[in-house]
Amino acid sequence: MTSTINQSVSTGKGGRPTPHVRVAIIGTGFSGLGVAIRLLQNKVKDFVLLERAGEVGGTWRDNTYPGCACDVASVLYSYSFAQKSDWNSTYGTRQELFDYLKDVADRHGVRPYVKFDHEVLAAKWDENLRRWHIRTSQGDYTAQVLVAGSGYLSDPVIPDVPGIEDFQGKIMHSSQWDHSYELDGRNVAVIGTGASAIQFVPAIQPKVGHLDLYQRSAPWVGPKPDKQIKGVHGWALKRVPGYRAFRRGWNKNGREILAFLFKRPPLAEKTIQGMAQRHLAKSVPDAELRAKLTPDFAVACKRLLFSNKWYPAIQQDNVEIIGGEITKVTQNGIVGSDGRERAVDAIILGTGFLATKRPIAEKLSGRGGVKLADAWEAGGMKAYRGTTVAGFPNLFLMLGPNTTLGHSSQTVMIEAQIAYVVDAVKTLAKRGLSSVEVGADAQEAYNKEIESLLDGSVWDAKTCTSWYTDSTGRNPSIWPANTRKFTRGTKKFDLDAYQVATLAGAETHADVKA
Repeated sequence: MTSTINQSVSTGKGGRPTPHVRVAIIGTGFSGLGVAIRLLQNKVKDFVLLERAGEVGGTWRDNTYPGCACDVASVLYSYSFAQKSDWNSTYGTRQELFDYLKDVADRHGVRPYVKFDHEVLAAKWDENLRRWHIRTSQGDYTAQVLVAGSGYLSDPVIPDVPGIEDFQGKIMHSSQWDHSYELDGRNVAVIGTGASAIQFVPAIQPKVGHLDLYQRSAPWVGPKPDKQIKGVHGWALKRVPGYRAFRRGWNKNGREILAFLFKRPPLAEKTIQGMAQRHLAKSVPDAELRAKLTPDFAVACKRLLFSNKWYPAIQQDNVEIIGGEITKVTQNGIVGSDGRERAVDAIILGTGFLATKRPIAEKLSGRGGVKLADAWEAGGMKAYRGTTVAGFPNLFLMLGPNTTLGHSSQTVMIEAQIAYVVDAVKTLAKRGLSSVEVGADAQEAYNKEIESLLDGSVWDAKTCTSWYTDSTGRNPSIWPANTRKFTRGTKKFDLDAYQVATLAGAETHADVKA
């Protein structure tokens, strides 16, 4: 379907022109910065990055809890086009990754395009002008293309536990760590045993007086082969041409084996689950405690974790592991499923993020004023190639539905999406188009393929319930195949899957570069 429209300059308060850009990008984590860099490399300079914080970095800026680090090797958890040769160890710490992103933003000239302290409050598609009208905390913008790069690990889950608002002590989520609060000698409760908890618990355990660890279900934990990068390996990363690319490829291909295994649960149980069971048996000699720490679900149904410090920390005398549901929180402590109230000075929430209810979706309104959150509530959280959504022209979601990886580096998916988005921006200009909107049929067919790929895998919602699944029992999170398949599908913008509108007249662009 093709239509022709005229575009004019919109006005803001006081009749002043609203700054207009070709592309507006929300967020400056790996997704947002990556899109910006690739736009610049393709000679597209008419864009802006809208960042709610005062610095770039996304999740690696926001998460500052003790022990915060990546569980994917840094040679792979980084941009292929901006490799770093001086990582301190195999797995980057939070500070290293934060510094890396700041350095990349500077070296690639992205920082002048960032509008800091600009929280996006709402964005609405203007059907007459065929552009996005974006309202921020610092003023309005319009854009032909809107890229939502705020990710899915940006808004924390606060558990709905009776009485939690009555607690008189300190409560903090791991992603909102209060470093001014001293934990030394205090009685502390930790709720949750996920990816964050297995990092901060070993870091705080030696300091606290006592630690109550509340777990509904134990996680599968494998050994983390973290080593200092030095000697010949360190020298080669810095000096030998092609060595970094070789190491990246080696790591990436090795992880693709996991995708093969996770599609075949019996094989995954024999290999990966067996590895985790051996790590548990070697680390925890007490049979009763080992039973408490053995998960009741298949490996990778929930995120597979890696740590050499978790099991030693939670076996210390000042740690108690408490299973089951929390009954309530009182003014002074927590009542567990055993009915006992345990007094604590502080509660730390390691309860993860809103992965299947994206807060950004509440702020995005597409054709007919329909909110993305409402569209997903009615029809399920779905997108085409994890990136575009029927009814939302010129909107591109980074790390959208079914792009989460359970086996490899999320940056691989991000780079694949970046290629797709940048090619879409170029296609709009080359073809003289004002808008592109994925067809509902194409989106539905794509999601049926996703369902077929999930069927029978370790992530199959029929046999696995986790934070990957939504309230309907569907898995809108995981990419259930190897990354090569996704990369092939997003290498070029497939215009045939889209409805388009042509651009009749020239646009006037306001300069938003700082």
